[in-house]
Amino acid sequence: MQARPYLCPMRIYPEKLNGQLKQALLPIYLVSSDEPLLAQEASDAIRAACRQADYSERQVFHVERGFDWNIIREANASLSLFAEKRLLELRINSGKPGDQGSIVLQEYLARPAEDTVLLINVPRLDSSSLKTKWAKALMDSPLCGFVQLPNINIEQLPNWINQRLAQQGLSADPAAIDLIVARTEGNLLAAVQEIEKLKLLTNATHLDVETIQTSIADSARYDVFGLVDAALEGDAQRSLRMLAGLRSEGTDIPIILWAVARDIRQLGTLAQQLSSGTSLDRALSKVWPAARKPLFAKALKRLSGTQWQLLLKDAQLLDEQSKGQATGDAWVGMASLIMRMSGSRLAIFEHQ
Repeated sequence: MQARPYLCPMRIYPEKLNGQLKQALLPIYLVSSDEPLLAQEASDAIRAACRQADYSERQVFHVERGFDWNIIREANASLSLFAEKRLLELRINSGKPGDQGSIVLQEYLARPAEDTVLLINVPRLDSSSLKTKWAKALMDSPLCGFVQLPNINIEQLPNWINQRLAQQGLSADPAAIDLIVARTEGNLLAAVQEIEKLKLLTNATHLDVETIQTSIADSARYDVFGLVDAALEGDAQRSLRMLAGLRSEGTDIPIILWAVARDIRQLGTLAQQLSSGTSLDRALSKVWPAARKPLFAKALKRLSGTQWQLLLKDAQLLDEQSKGQATGDAWVGMASLIMRMSGSRLAIFEHQ
């Protein structure tokens, strides 16, 4: 077999990834990010390049507590079941492979499997993690493409949204961009969905506040923000219909969970303020937009601070389920969470 040309520097900047993939596929890619959207896009680009190069077999491994690293040793030592090119994906959600994992990764690096690409996904590596033996070995090797993706803070988000709009052939007034920022509050996945929805709902190439507000009003029945508002209103059945609609449209659980957990967290804080003697009007003064204040008032009257804290714990479990870190069906859990937010006490959705 002809050897692959290894052209990789220690680090591949995100904007250079597609160019590198067109030159040559490396045996190993290490994608590091705290931004689910950016990690997904980088990983999707690598997967697409593998498909184009006829890497038809794919295996995914989730590294959790008790993970047997011998599985990776065996995968490295064995040929593909059908003697085809393989993509192996290793998802280390903690970002820490541990002592055994560190040894196995370094062993793999020393003798990477033929006709195989190993894609490793980890959270953004901090300065101490970058100094570990396994990370340094991968980053220093010409066999590994290290893609460290930046965090996009709230100050950078308007410019990021502007760039994303341009990619869709759109432009927007600063006030319109601020409206998108306010609706998505720093969540990149939600921002991209909002942009894609605007692209579908309007024929305009330049967006102003009025255009966006009109599109939002005329948007599809199934809207993440509408779902949360219906739950806060106490309309359990409408909430469940919208949840089913979002699922059928292919909306990812993390997007829905982000919007739901954001309001649960804020309601828990407001409930604590009320129990400490803060007036309802004062507690609601920080709710934005103001049109949502009546929804928050209803929700605060319906559930206690303790109940909101319990819902937040349930949301954290859903996050783990959606990432494969805990057992259980995340969609069933989401339906239960929505029902309890809306005040429903149907037994089927109660905790066991």
